[in-house]
Amino acid sequence: MDDHLNHLYETDALIWTERQIALLRAGQFDQLDVENIISELGYQVRKDKREVATRLRRLLHHLLQYQFQPTRIGNSWRQTIATQRRQIDVVLEEIPSLRRLLDDYAARAYPKAVRDAALETYLPASTFPNQLPYTLDQILDENYFPAPSKKAADP
Repeated sequence: MDDHLNHLYETDALIWTERQIALLRAGQFDQLDVENIISELGYQVRKDKREVATRLRRLLHHLLQYQFQPTRIGNSWRQTIATQRRQIDVVLEEIPSLRRLLDDYAARAYPKAVRDAALETYLPASTFPNQLPYTLDQILDENYFPAPSKKAADP
């Protein structure tokens, strides 16, 4: 690998990326910085997965707040829920294959969302269901907002 390309990768990622694109378009495959291209592709995949998982966690957190603190529902909660749904949808439009991972991501995000909701609402974690109470369709449905829980409370 060209030491100049390696240095460029470490010092100016934009120029390095533009150079790699130009080399690909020119068919100069022997000059590509293959090791760092592989690294970048792997990073991009992890970043996209992490974004969806993080947005699902935030969405679940706010759905729980909405359901278990109904007297505190405000526009900001609805806006956060809508924003997370829209952003998840944007990522899924760009990378449809991530949709197959959503059930798993939601199941793994749920315990963290419960902790987040408990911390923010001052409600005990035991207030919230042990298992994810929403289907994936409900989670992503822009018109779905959970009904107040019988366990709803405000500290």
